[in-house]
Amino acid sequence: MAATTGGPALDSEPLVSDLEDFRRLLEAVGVDARDLTSELTDAQFNWRPAPGQWSIAECLDHLTQTGRVAVGHIRETLEDARRRKLYSRGPFRYGILGQMIVRSMGPRPRMKFKAPAVFRPRPDRARGDVERDFFALQDELLGLLRESNGINLKRAKVTSPVTKLLRLSLGQEFALLIAHEQRHLWQARQVRANPAFPPAQNY
Repeated sequence: MAATTGGPALDSEPLVSDLEDFRRLLEAVGVDARDLTSELTDAQFNWRPAPGQWSIAECLDHLTQTGRVAVGHIRETLEDARRRKLYSRGPFRYGILGQMIVRSMGPRPRMKFKAPAVFRPRPDRARGDVERDFFALQDELLGLLRESNGINLKRAKVTSPVTKLLRLSLGQEFALLIAHEQRHLWQARQVRANPAFPPAQNY
C-alpha cells in the first residue's frame, strides 16, 4: 500500500517509477510527431482523406485543444494535493475502471468516440501555429510530470475534461493523456499512409 506521509519531492530527486515511464512515453510522442510532420508540405499537412475526416493538422490541433483543458485540471489537482499533503513516492496501484478507460483510448482503437464540440479541431489554422501550440503543450506536460513528483498519484484525483462526473487518479490521468496522444498520432499516420495522400512533388 502506498504511503501517505512525507513531503514534496525536491527538483533534484529522480522521478518516481510511474512518472519516469510517463516521461519516456511522452518524449516518444514528441519524437513521433516531429518525424511525422517534418518533411510534409503545407498541402499534405492539411489534406483530409474525405469530407468529415481529419487531416494531420487537425489531429494535432485536437490534441492541443484537449490537452490544454486537461493541464488546467491537473494544476488544480496539484494545488489541492499539496494543500491536503497527499504525498507519496509509491508504488501505486490504480482502480480497474480507470485502467479500462486508459486501454480504450490507446492506439489502433477498437472503439471510436466522437469528440465533443469544444475539442474539435479549429479549421484553417496556420501550420506554424498548429505545430508551435502542440509542441508547447508537450513541454508543459513534461513540466507537470516533474511538478507531480512526490504527489500521491493514486489519491490525488483529476476531474475529466469531458465530464465532471468522472474523476481519475492523477497517475491514470497522465496515462490517459498519453494514450490519447498515441491514438491520434496513429490516426495521423493512417492519413499519411492513405493511397490518395498527395505526393510532395506535386506542390
